[in-house]
Amino acid sequence: MFYYFTAFVSKISALNVFQYITFRAGGAVITGFLLTFFAGPFVIKKLSAFKIGQMQRADGPKSHLGKGGTPTMGGILIIASLILTVLMWARLDNRFIWLLLFVAVMLSAVGIFDDYVKLAKKNSKGAPSWVKLAVQIITAFAVIAYLAAYPPNMFYVSSLNIPYASSKIILNLGGFYLFFAMLTIVGSSNATNLTDGLDGLVSGSVIFCACAYAVFAYLAGNLIMADYLKVIYVQGAGEISVFLSALIGACMGFLWYNAYPAQVFMGDTSSLMLGGVIAVSAICVKQELILPVAGGIFVLETLSVIMQMGYFKATKGRRLFKMAPLHHHFELKGVQEPKLIVRFWIAGIVLMLAALASLKIR
Repeated sequence: MFYYFTAFVSKISALNVFQYITFRAGGAVITGFLLTFFAGPFVIKKLSAFKIGQMQRADGPKSHLGKGGTPTMGGILIIASLILTVLMWARLDNRFIWLLLFVAVMLSAVGIFDDYVKLAKKNSKGAPSWVKLAVQIITAFAVIAYLAAYPPNMFYVSSLNIPYASSKIILNLGGFYLFFAMLTIVGSSNATNLTDGLDGLVSGSVIFCACAYAVFAYLAGNLIMADYLKVIYVQGAGEISVFLSALIGACMGFLWYNAYPAQVFMGDTSSLMLGGVIAVSAICVKQELILPVAGGIFVLETLSVIMQMGYFKATKGRRLFKMAPLHHHFELKGVQEPKLIVRFWIAGIVLMLAALASLKIR
């Protein structure tokens, strides 16, 4: 919305600042943070009043049993702040903005449904897995179908930009790209959901991953910088950095109340959405292969679950980790939750820097 104030720049020259993506991205971070920060106490109070509390699984870490009853579905703060902030600061004639909003709304909707089922039926498992998976697949297919018809860059419709190469190396996957991209979206959505097990772990980790992709989006949308850094140019991709900045701000505001000891949990209401929008951002800016680096925390968490299940079946009941996902393994080994969270954040910062380093190692 604010971008359109530039129509009056001939009368008020100061309005020219709204043309700049960097200015609007900064405004989106601040706005997203403030909206979540100031709405937080009210939402937490209402969640408590309606007895929308966290249900702890009996087979989880015993140290988590005391968290039962903590208000959950706080992710409504993130999604509401995200939508309002994006509508304020982004260019609303940009197709990527509406694509990302579509993903955010779809995955948040199924997350809200999942959390509702947990509360209504007092079932910690929530909605059937096939329901969540079906919505994720439908959402991913809709995104990929649109991008196939209207690709970010018409010369690289089904191609991947290989990172950390000394020159621009493009790998064309052909028809297999459809499955690769859908797996990226669905996998990323579930990965952030799995990581949401400690106070502030996923909201903090998402901030670092989103920061990396905000930079990639800004550079991909700038023809001169994209050519210099040997990344695929995507017209209009710069607005994705505004969207991600709004996400960063919303997560920062939420983290204020979600940090240990958490006053509120996000629930599936936004944990499914966070990974989904980052994955779609990666696909739109044609930086899909750097996602396992920038989002390495989520990859490790997911791999630990897969390895645990595979090892359990192969050995007929033995466990590779004390508990999966990986953060629970370290908890049971005696690492205190606050220290464990900060260590994961540090790893997230290192991974963010490693991802951004790919821009110069070309």
